[in-house]
Amino acid sequence: MSYVLHYAPDNASLIIRLALDAIGAPFSTVLVDRSKQEQRSPAYRKLNPNGLIPTLETPSGVLFETGAILLWLVDTHGTLGPGPKDAGRADFLKWLFFCANTVHPHMRLLFYPDKLVGSDPSQCTAVIKGAQRALLSDFATLEHAAGQSFGGDTPTAIDMYLVCMLRWCAIYGPEDRNWFTLADTPRLFHICRRANTWPSTEIAKTDEGLGPTPFTAPKRPNPPEGSAL
Repeated sequence: MSYVLHYAPDNASLIIRLALDAIGAPFSTVLVDRSKQEQRSPAYRKLNPNGLIPTLETPSGVLFETGAILLWLVDTHGTLGPGPKDAGRADFLKWLFFCANTVHPHMRLLFYPDKLVGSDPSQCTAVIKGAQRALLSDFATLEHAAGQSFGGDTPTAIDMYLVCMLRWCAIYGPEDRNWFTLADTPRLFHICRRANTWPSTEIAKTDEGLGPTPFTAPKRPNPPEGSAL
């Protein structure tokens, strides 16, 4: 079973790359060149009508939405999370969907406030401040919940989702990033420190130019192809 991952460096496709490499599933990649806005092209929108990254082509059809792809991979390959009849499935689902439906949308507001309120600076600033407050609450919730289907010795799909979002808070969005410090959430910091050494992270460091400590001391990537923004 082989897949095709439509990706851009250090975008949400990074989460799926980490998962695919952790599973050991064969896949090829197709660059979605954000510098040329290829995610909005008619050809790409035939695969993903929302014009968002990632998209995963599978023998069962085309998938988009990061949480949906992760859940499909977990259930298809029987790893990175409990199956439908396994103990812990309920905890896994609630925290996976908390990441996908709550944390990730708050992060998009932080990075793209204009998509909600247009280009008015004062309104964008208000959205950014609101997103920061929401994310601080989200991360506090996840700090308390670590150990429930994520944060253990064996990484799950949730861990991969979480460490990427924590990385992005440190290097993208408003220039003033002092609103959140990873060290203030020691359980999340521990997850990120472990993530630096995952075998799938070692691959991503090369394939997406992430640098030596992509989750505990992240820097903007220097990818061999494409652009993160």
